[in-house]
Amino acid sequence: MFQRPRGTRDFAPDEMARRRLALEKMRETALRFGFREIQMPTFEELELFTKKSGPGIVDELYAFKDKGGRDIALRPEMTAQVMRFYVSDLSSLPKPLKLFYFGPCFRYENPQSGRFREFYQFGAEIAGAETPETDAEVIALASAIVAAVGLKGFVVRVGYIGILRSMLKDLKFSDADIAMALHFLDKNDVEGFTKFASQKSISKETVDRIFSIRNLKGGIEILDKLDDGKAKDYLRETMNFLSILGVKGYSVDLGIIRGLDYYTGMVFEMDAPSLGAEKQICGGGSYDLVPLFGGEQVFTTGFALGFDRVLIAAENEGVEKSIDELDIYVIPVGEGSLEKALGIVETLRGSGLRVDYDLMKRSLSKNLKYASLVNAKRVVIAGEKELAKGAVTLRDMKSGDQREIKIESLVNEVKK
Repeated sequence: MFQRPRGTRDFAPDEMARRRLALEKMRETALRFGFREIQMPTFEELELFTKKSGPGIVDELYAFKDKGGRDIALRPEMTAQVMRFYVSDLSSLPKPLKLFYFGPCFRYENPQSGRFREFYQFGAEIAGAETPETDAEVIALASAIVAAVGLKGFVVRVGYIGILRSMLKDLKFSDADIAMALHFLDKNDVEGFTKFASQKSISKETVDRIFSIRNLKGGIEILDKLDDGKAKDYLRETMNFLSILGVKGYSVDLGIIRGLDYYTGMVFEMDAPSLGAEKQICGGGSYDLVPLFGGEQVFTTGFALGFDRVLIAAENEGVEKSIDELDIYVIPVGEGSLEKALGIVETLRGSGLRVDYDLMKRSLSKNLKYASLVNAKRVVIAGEKELAKGAVTLRDMKSGDQREIKIESLVNEVKK
């Protein structure tokens, strides 16, 4: 017996119904916000991902050489692909360019609860003007998407990494030093950062000031503790627009670093407490990747949402699962009824209804039991006597009520 590869999953019909409905709701929400869908290949040149995240990421990838000797990797995320696509084909489109996407991603990591080697990501990006309302728009979309799936207990934390970047730049840190310092701050490693700062002859007072900013969390009122400037005004405006756009349950968290060099301004994360310690379901912010891939400077902001983790969180909250339902299950009764029953099946399917019929030649009682198991709303019993009169028996599987109805009226009656 073959086993599926470690870190992957099979999805049975009921689970697929749930996933499909969740994805449909996410897509509908993104379209309602004026975003348009794109799709990229599952694999890319390995350099696309090392260019964005550094050579150290190779150990986390499914990377290989193809038959032409080219270095290829299954995508570990999709933002780099969007930027590659933007530079090569989309940059001339009118701005703002609002895009969303969905698909499987792959990481070679240790599988655990909520973490898989094959997982699914839903994301969105805006390329356009650097304005608070642009950043607020992506946060509002992420919140609306999660809410559309039925998740209620989620929180949004918004920060501004540009504040700490500016402080470090004022200390005459090089880009490499800034990256190292942000790494310590991202991990809240006080000892590591203090030792690093000491090597750079940075005073303890300055270190304390940096950590006091890094640890600011709470409502919009904590922005009063920041020095006046662009970052403070930008973040305050962003928060104001979030309220206007109906985003609830958000807070300021200047400790969000995200640990990636290309984030430049606003950053945000979304948590679902029902997931426990591994509670993050979404992350994003404004970033600077287009020039890295050879394009002209443009403001970009977006997010990536863990599709699987959102569904697990919704299940933990008790969100009702969707199921695939059949509109009609047709049961031929009697040797001479099959051909006419199949004609009825074709007519019903042609009208847009979901229809199945007996392929196993079961008895009527066993067919009714099967119809219940496959979530059929109604059953059409096509018996020889009824068919001879141009009629069938229509049975409601929920109430058990049934009545004889003319075949020519069947479609209208079912839809009614």
